Amino acid sequence: MPETSGSTGRTPETHVIDFRAAEQLLAARDPRGAVKLLDGVIAAHPENTAARLLRARAFFAAAQLRPAELEFSIVLEREPDNAFAHFALARTYERQGHPEQAKRHFRLAAALDPKPEFLKAARFDS
Repeated sequence: MPETSGSTGRTPETHVIDFRAAEQLLAARDPRGAVKLLDGVIAAHPENTAARLLRARAFFAAAQLRPAELEFSIVLEREPDNAFAHFALARTYERQGHPEQAKRHFRLAAALDPKPEFLKAARFDS
């Protein structure tokens, strides 16, 4: 019999399926549906950084900026060299009206990964 998590009867395989379904929901522009699926995955696997990053993206897409900020911050505590997480956190701060915090994370993203999009957002010339 497969191992289950707690009283939910969910298996690790089911959590993988939920994660993949959440990716599809986010791609289909249903961020709230993605968050709902990811809540269960993260409850069972709070250490899963990929699930947290996906949930942060879903929160951002749903304009739930404070939860997005918190999730991106958790990802960066675990993976301080994650350029995408810095970039996404910067976008979150930008949307919240915190340009100085945004600038710092845009620059960290560009320093970690000099993608054109990251470099442009970092505005090193200003």
